[in-house]
Amino acid sequence: MTPRGRTNQLLYQAELLLDTSVVDDEHAMSRRMAREEGALALVELALNSALRELTEHAMLERHDWHELLGENDRRLAELERLRELARRDDSWLAVLLRRLEALHDVDGAAQRESVGSPALISTAERLSLADELKWCVREFKHELASMRETSFEW
Repeated sequence: MTPRGRTNQLLYQAELLLDTSVVDDEHAMSRRMAREEGALALVELALNSALRELTEHAMLERHDWHELLGENDRRLAELERLRELARRDDSWLAVLLRRLEALHDVDGAAQRESVGSPALISTAERLSLADELKWCVREFKHELASMRETSFEW
């Protein structure tokens, strides 16, 4: 499989997890949380795969997003474009990176919903993790298509 094919496969698998129907039983919340965190983990793999794909001409040894999107001395156009997106708080990449940090934290990224909580009113307008991830994946794919075009021109 090519790096491009692997990136596409991982994004597709994340979308499949996010579109899985919900079974309403005593395990529904745990299943939702597992789907969300599983999809998030797949998107992280896809991000690393995309970084490998977009920087293969630079023959980098490692393609971890922590290293490549953080401040370092690698000055590749693709990385600079993604770093700029990561610095914009409202961008899909900034949202995704925050969620990935939470995924690796002890509390995880998926949260239990409290029934009848006073905070319910304030959180009702906030997107669910699944909806947020769907948006991130959609924007990721759009950005990736654009970056692939630019990378192909080189």
